[in-house]
Amino acid sequence: MKDARRELIESGFCRVPDVLTPTILGHLRAATDALCATQTEEHAARFRAQGSMFALGGVEDPVFARLIAWRPALDALAAMGFPDPTYTDGYVISKPPRSPRLFWHYDWFAWDDPTAYAPVPQQVFLMYYLSDTAPENGCLRVLPGSHISHNPVHDLLAEPHSRDLSAGDDGSRAEFSTRPDEVDAPVSAGDVVIGDARLLHATHANDSDQRRTVITLWYQPDFASLPERIKAQMVAKTHEIPDAWPAESREMVRRLNPVYEGDAEPYGRCLYRRQRLPG
Repeated sequence: MKDARRELIESGFCRVPDVLTPTILGHLRAATDALCATQTEEHAARFRAQGSMFALGGVEDPVFARLIAWRPALDALAAMGFPDPTYTDGYVISKPPRSPRLFWHYDWFAWDDPTAYAPVPQQVFLMYYLSDTAPENGCLRVLPGSHISHNPVHDLLAEPHSRDLSAGDDGSRAEFSTRPDEVDAPVSAGDVVIGDARLLHATHANDSDQRRTVITLWYQPDFASLPERIKAQMVAKTHEIPDAWPAESREMVRRLNPVYEGDAEPYGRCLYRRQRLPG
């Protein structure tokens, strides 16, 4: 996994194959299909570019606890040099058939902290796609290196998660554009994509006739080394564990949640500042 670590640090993402077994993959497909069946028209319109945005803190099916604490994924992080990750939050993001692109964005918030520009990521996403992906059905697009170096797309972004972008009503905006340096990141169902929260990423449109679902989980590879204010913010954003989960499932997740007992003020969502980035 040394190559995966190097790819994550240098490019901002890596892919690890065959992390999920067919059994849990089947359970996750059933659980996410049931969840997406509850989506209201208002919710669908609000998240048209994403497709859905269901926070796992409000989902009763305990199969998601198994995924959060999935040992092969945690072992992969350990093999990359991150033996003690913490988990804060997760989402089911499902693009329905014939839905538009997802906009370019980053998922980091503490740009005002000088350590935010260090090579090793302070937060990573683990993306589990529940079907094989390709450009035709909305696979991930990334801008390699944009997590630590300035990219022209940075200059085109306003608020990277604004309501009008999520609605996806204006596909001519620069945030939806095709970039000359973008790279597709297709995967097979059961693989996991590990990515730096600072990485600029987007997706293709789902032009297929089938739903394309990803479960995105957020981990901190080395919570113990984080600055106090970032620790405080990570704890502040940690999802509540659903009461409906069995005690064993709740405990699996609780053991992974970060704990901070200091009194530092959490960061708010800081927008990136070009002058602070190298490159």
